[in-house]
This record gives sequence, C-alpha cells and structure tokens, in this order.
Amino acid sequence: MPTLAPPPTSSPSSGHRAAPPADGGFVARGRRFFTGPAEDPRWTRPALWAILLAATALYAWNITSISGNSFYNAAVYSGTKSWKAFFFGALDSGSFITVDKPPFALWVMGLSARAFGFGTWQLALPMVAVGTGSVALLHRMVKRDFGPVAATVAASALALTPITVAINRDTNPDPILVFLMLLGAAGLLKAVRTGRLMPLVCSAVAIGFAFNTKMMQAYVVLPAFFLVYLWAAHGSLGRRIRHLAVATVALVVSSAWWMVVVDLIPASSRPYIGGSTDNTVWDLVIGYNGFGRIFGASSSVGSAGNGASFGGSAGVHRLFNEIMGGQISWLIPFATIALIAGLIQRGRAPRTDARRAALMLWGGWFVLHYLTFALAEGTFHPYYVTAMAPGIAALAGAGGVPLYRAFREGSAAMGAPPARAESRAWGRDWVLPAAVAASAAWAIVLLQRVSGSGTLYTVAEIVVGVAGTVAVLGLLAGRFTRREGLIGFAALAAVVALLAGPAAYSVSAATSATNGTNPTAGPSTRGGMGGMGGGPGGASGSSRTSGTGGRSMGAPPSGGGSAPSGTDTRPSGSETGDSGTGSDRTGGGQAGGGQMGGGGTQVSSAMITYLKKHQDGATWLLAVATDQTASSIILESGQPVISMGGWSGSDNAMTLAKLKSLVKSGKLHYIIVSSDGGQGTNSEIATWVKAHGTAVKSAAYSSGSSSTTSSSTSSASSTSSTSSTGGLYRLDASDVG
Repeated sequence: MPTLAPPPTSSPSSGHRAAPPADGGFVARGRRFFTGPAEDPRWTRPALWAILLAATALYAWNITSISGNSFYNAAVYSGTKSWKAFFFGALDSGSFITVDKPPFALWVMGLSARAFGFGTWQLALPMVAVGTGSVALLHRMVKRDFGPVAATVAASALALTPITVAINRDTNPDPILVFLMLLGAAGLLKAVRTGRLMPLVCSAVAIGFAFNTKMMQAYVVLPAFFLVYLWAAHGSLGRRIRHLAVATVALVVSSAWWMVVVDLIPASSRPYIGGSTDNTVWDLVIGYNGFGRIFGASSSVGSAGNGASFGGSAGVHRLFNEIMGGQISWLIPFATIALIAGLIQRGRAPRTDARRAALMLWGGWFVLHYLTFALAEGTFHPYYVTAMAPGIAALAGAGGVPLYRAFREGSAAMGAPPARAESRAWGRDWVLPAAVAASAAWAIVLLQRVSGSGTLYTVAEIVVGVAGTVAVLGLLAGRFTRREGLIGFAALAAVVALLAGPAAYSVSAATSATNGTNPTAGPSTRGGMGGMGGGPGGASGSSRTSGTGGRSMGAPPSGGGSAPSGTDTRPSGSETGDSGTGSDRTGGGQAGGGQMGGGGTQVSSAMITYLKKHQDGATWLLAVATDQTASSIILESGQPVISMGGWSGSDNAMTLAKLKSLVKSGKLHYIIVSSDGGQGTNSEIATWVKAHGTAVKSAAYSSGSSSTTSSSTSSASSTSSTSSTGGLYRLDASDVG
C-alpha cells in the first residue's frame, strides 16, 4: 500500500532541510514559521505562502469598492450605534426588528467597524481574513494526513473556487460559516487520531458558533462528523459513545444559548425576530431557516415566498446547470472518482486508519452538501454552495495524490512477477487518466457555455484543452514506458488543466462588480430566477450589476440628506428581472413587500433631508414596508428606520396597536404606505394612517430636478416622488384618538 508520508531523511539530495538544533529559541521558531518544519520539503511553506497571498489578493482586490449586502451592512452599522442592536442583530439602532439570521457574523463585522470605523474595507476585512484563514486551515488538515503535495493541491483548489472568491468579497455570513465548520472538522480529526474528548468538544463548540452564524446550514456536516468519530476514533465503542454524548451537550449549549436568552426576554423589551411567525428564534430555526429551506414551505412566508431559486430548479443535476456549473462543479467529477478510489484503496486498513477517516469526513462533507443544495426546494442562492467547496477541494488533493501514487507504482510494476500483481488491483492504472479526462472535458463544456464572453475565458479554454490532452497522453505514455519523469510532468499538466477554468472565473469575480445580495463569479448567467424572492436576495438571478458597479454601500452614512461622493445608495440586491440593472428604491421591494411601504413612492435624497429636518426628536426617522427599503435609508441617513414587514413585507412585526403606541410616545412621526394598501394587518395599518395622518406632498421636499437616491438610470431618476393614493404621511400624538 503506498504511503504518503515524506521520507524522514535530512540528506541534501532529498529536498528536505536538516533538522534545527533541539534547543532552538524564538528566532528558530520564527524562521520555522516562514520556512516550515524541517521535515517538509523546501518548497512546501513557500508554496503555501504563495497560495495565501494569491487568495488574499483575489478576496481583497480593490477592497474599498466592495459594496457588500446592504441588508447586513445596515445591521452592522446599527450595531455600532447601539449595543442592544449589536446583541440582537437588529436591522435598526432603535431595535425594532432583527435580521433573519443569528448575529455572530454581524458581531465579527461590527467589532471591526467599532475598532476601525464604519466603512467599506472595515466590513470586508473580516471576510477576507476568514477566507484566507480557511485556505490555510484546509492546507494544515490535508497535510497532516496526506502530505504536502495533497495539501498544496487542496489549498489551491479552495482558493480558486469561483463562488468562494465571490462570497469572500461580500458581507454575507457564509465565509465565517465555512471557517467555523473547518475549525470543527480540525477538532474532529484530532479527536479521531488521539481518542481524546477535548478536541471533540472544541469541534462541537465550533459548529455551535457556526449555527449562530447561519443556523441549520451549519448542521449539514454533522452526520459525517458523528459517523467518522463513531467508526474511526481510538478507544472502545462505549468510550466513543460517551464522548459523543458529551460533545452533543456542548453542541446544544453552544448552539442554543443565544436563542434561549433572546426567547426568554419579554417581547416588549427586545426587537421582533425577523422572518419568524410568532416572534421567537425557535420558529426561525425550524421554519424560515430550517425546513422551509429544504421543503420550500415556511410558515413565515409561505411556499411561494420561500421557494425562490436563483440557482435553477431543484434536482440532482442542479449544480451542473448553466447557473451553478461555473460556480462550483469544475472539480466534482475528479473529486467523486478520487473519493471512491481512495476508499477502495483504504478498504483493508485498520478501523482507526487516519487517512480513511479523513476521506470519510471530506467525502461526507461533499456528498451531504451536494444532496442538500441540489434537492432543496426552498430559497436557494448560488453562494450557498461555498460551504461544499472545502470538501471538493480536500478530495481533489487528498484523493488525487493517492491516485497519482497508485498510478505511478502500477506503471513501475508492469512486467513484474505475479507477486506484484496486487499493485494493479481494481484497474487503478486507468483511474487517474480517466479522472483527469472527465474533469478536463467538463471544464471545456463549462467554458464553451460562456464562449464569446471575453478573452479570459477563451484563453482558459485553450489552456484546459492543451494541458488536459498533455496530461492524459503523458500519463498513458508514462505508464507504458515506465518513465516516472514523464508521469510527474503529466501530473503537473493535470493540475493546470483542472484549475485553469476556476482561475478564470475567480479572476473575473475579483475584478468585476458583483451583486452584493446574490454574488456569483464569471460571466452573467442566463436566467437564474426560479421564483419570486423570499429572504435576502430577492433580486435577480443575474450575478453581475450593470452600469454602476464599483461604488460602495459600506461607506459611512452622510450627515446630510445625500450620500458621500462615490457612495452607491441603492440596495445591493434591488435588481429587476434578470437583466442586472438597478431599479428604483421603493418600499415595495422585490419580494412581495408592497403592502405597507413605498408602493408608488420613491424615497429620494430630498425626502430624507426633509425627514431629518422634521424628525422632532423621534427615535425612528421613518417606517417603511420592507428590510430592503429600510436598510438603504439607514445607510444613507444614519438614522434608525422601521421595517414593518421584515424582508418580504409579510412579517407581523408591526401591529396597529404598536404603531399607535409609537406615535403617541413621539418615537415615530413618518410612515410610508403603499398605493394598494396591502392585506391583513398591513391593510389595517394603511387604512388607519390614511384616515388619521397628514399626507406630505412631494412639493414639500422635492423639486422637479430631484432624483431618487436609488436611481442608476436616467429613466429611473425622472420618476415622480409620490403617487396619488399612497405616499408619505405625518402622524403626531394628537392623531391617536
């Protein structure tokens, strides 16, 4: 059976450094940090630094223009103004309603903003850091079990995964989720190797923090974690079960503490839980962010609202379609073959074999995520699949290197006596060329789909074709001639063929403006809207913005009514259809939120200036229908804004009794109601406001030349500020009868 551990020699010809003195001090340890352990080949640590530098460059390129997701940006900004809003993850600093996710990612960005000030790079910096950290962590884990070559391939594959590059340049919580899940995997593998309890507990705590980043998505890997530890860890079965029981307690505590604290606080003393139906975090966990994502029905927004797919229709082929293929599927054929072959190779290994345990972990990570994302009927965005990238990347390295070693040994054994026939078992001489050919062919298919989109993709297609051909023919020729040098050269060509396509998409993601709410890499996708939006990203399926792409939503809110120069004040996700063009900022939003705010009313810079001038000590500047509208006004005005209906406009956050109380206490004076009135409680509020409030005419705050703050085209700028039946209303305590 081939071994992947580097030979423990220190001779100059081996490519390894001589071991440092046993008493090495601070200087020696610092040198090893940059050059790597003495037992590693000399190229290992420089290669890692090069990969990390490239990853950081991709994730942080032009960092000051990264717009991010205005929904989360507004919540981070609010958290810098109020510790209460910070703890709850409230959208506004007045803490009326939370975002529809737990707040751990907001805490990370919020601490950065509190330390360095609120702005574009301050919000993007933590995402770049955890993105690069994930690459380093995966390298360390794969190297521990499969050696430096496998680790280098895995780290390169993760760093160049297109959707990972795109999401690491955004302010969605997914980069932090991935990093925490990798920390959990590192703890698990250490627990498997040592049989100790504490690493397993640390693994559980890391997944618990991941839960407080994106709830149930963090638990996708848990079946693989439990199975790997139960099967492969050292110790008796009873000991393993006891350890898993303790780790489960740690998982529950680290996952549920924030949820329990929030749900125990009286509703009157905390913000409404956005996305829930009964104002509890528990409902958010099992509904909107739980089974609703899988089965396409949530009691919070209904099956239509929570069944939006921006990655195409659900099915086993979803991740290979025209929308998703270029984001994540490049290495799936190779990873699948490598996983199967690797498990067969390790078939007769002892139960506690560390390499088989690692293959089981990364294979389970990949398969569980694949099935979850491919078959999910609920809201689905392409950037979700960044969570499966570590599994694919790890298999490409941890499975690919054993394939190469098996192929090389099988080639060397041709013509050998029958005693060495076992080295050619299960036809492994053909597995590596087949895996390379399958992935290279698929990469050409993906690049053919975007032919004509630019020179970058044409060059990538040529490189994949040439390198793939050289790799396959070189491997086959090396097999028959038994020339290891030729096999090694062909293996390098295979790496180039497998990574050229993802690299092209990744460079595009790093150098082009992206949709902060629904980021993807590469050329604009055709289609992508599988339904109307329900949840962050109720925008187009198109990944690229047009026209106004480099300006920032992360810049500090202006002191006056208009945003600072160079600041884009439109919501990141407010595109229309699939064109990727920006739409006007209306209270109706894009996801069924037209019931209460802004349907027929443009929120202009002039209106915001007017509202700030006449705020009269109110806590909230304005009440609007949806989070999309509220978040962009918060970012422009720097003032708290109430989102009465949450993301989709259908949350029961605002009731008529609550509205009357806020108005009577002087905490709210202005509200935008839609022209259609809405349904249910929303309709009741709209009717009452129109009957008791004073309509504010557009002439009070705007002139004919005033443009809407969200306009990105001249036609949008010329839209009138109010409609005849809906619009802006003023309410005072005397209006509450």
